[in-house]
Amino acid sequence: QVHLVESGGGLVQAGGSLRLSCSASGTIFSINDMGWYRQAPGKQRELVASISSGGSTNYADSVKGRFTISRDNARNTVYLQMNSLEPEDTAAYYCNAKVIPFSSPRLYSYWGQGIQVTVSS
Repeated sequence: QVHLVESGGGLVQAGGSLRLSCSASGTIFSINDMGWYRQAPGKQRELVASISSGGSTNYADSVKGRFTISRDNARNTVYLQMNSLEPEDTAAYYCNAKVIPFSSPRLYSYWGQGIQVTVSS
């Protein structure tokens, strides 16, 4: 069984920084794409950033130039460095990973439990 564990959320002032971490554990054959999504109250969940197994990245327009996604394949971990935070970034952030476990030949999508990021003005 595969589990994703997130850490690094919290409360910061506008203009500050946070780094989110998400580690995958379990009997894993490979991890393909990994990403971060966020959801604010009353809004749909949206993709913030994603990164492929080869390191290709994709960002929402609202965070380009401020957020950086990266991964450490040896540790099965994905990071989201968030700089120049704005109140509009306030949301629950969810880690997602596309995983091929040893127990199955197909790709599965796994989600973390969500972690709160709050940015004060």
